[in-house]
Amino acid sequence: MNYTVQDMKKYIFLLLVSCWLAQPIVAQGRGVKIGYIDMEYILQNVPEYSEAKNLLEQKAQKWKQEIEVKKIAITKLKESLKVERVLLTKELIEEREEEITLQETELMDYQLKRFGPNGDLIVQKAVLTQPVQDQVFNAVQDIAEAKKYDFIFDRTSELTMLFVAKRFDISDQVVRKLARSSKRNQLTKKQLKEEEAKEAKEDMVDESSNLTERQKKLDERKAAREKLVADRKAEANKAATPAATTVDKTTPTAPATEATPTAGTKTKEELAAERKKAIEDRRKALEEKKRKALEEREAARKAKEANAKQN
Repeated sequence: MNYTVQDMKKYIFLLLVSCWLAQPIVAQGRGVKIGYIDMEYILQNVPEYSEAKNLLEQKAQKWKQEIEVKKIAITKLKESLKVERVLLTKELIEEREEEITLQETELMDYQLKRFGPNGDLIVQKAVLTQPVQDQVFNAVQDIAEAKKYDFIFDRTSELTMLFVAKRFDISDQVVRKLARSSKRNQLTKKQLKEEEAKEAKEDMVDESSNLTERQKKLDERKAAREKLVADRKAEANKAATPAATTVDKTTPTAPATEATPTAGTKTKEELAAERKKAIEDRRKALEEKKRKALEEREAARKAKEANAKQN
């Protein structure tokens, strides 16, 4: 399997990140702090880059117009040759065709020179972007050291980022830092101190808003978990409560004053006492029934003996 240089760079980068994340986080005393920047967004918000970019676009537009002029000239030569071909000698036709071919070659060379992979547009764009990229790199370094970031990525780079949360985007912080650096060069010492105090306050507000957003999400998750636990408890209590029995309309109901409390309101001791009393009452009822049966049997026997004596 063949690997490109870009694939190897990605592989080495991900390997380093994996090795770093494999270290015990407890030993570091805090969690991993990650951020990312959007280089294109930052460049669009740097005034110096925007001005230079506009000048470069004007140059590119001028080069395109020159290319169109050359194309029109070549088209006219071809049409002229097509119309006059029947009137020209073989040598003149060949001469005209060589002229057209030469101009087409020059046009192709000019296009490559201006817009090719190593053309003027790419080179001048790199020259234009490099100083701003260096400033962005320095600003990112300062922010990472000041706010203890472990990793800061560029989402416009070759490294594929499938998903990134907006709260990790520090592009606006970089833009502010670049604007501050440009502004400081024009301030006096007193104004510089005031500006630094103002910047510190803005950074605190920015960090506080991020913490507030994170705390809000944590509170929402906690509330959701508590609601889920409460719902489960309510369902368990509902399942444990015996279902109400249907009252027969033919059975007379007891007076309201004699109504007994439901089982759900009695303690275990009361329920056990009631069960014990019911068993005792049942036992006494059986003994009473047995005694009456014996008395009836004895009376029948005596009556039978009396009848026998009379007979």
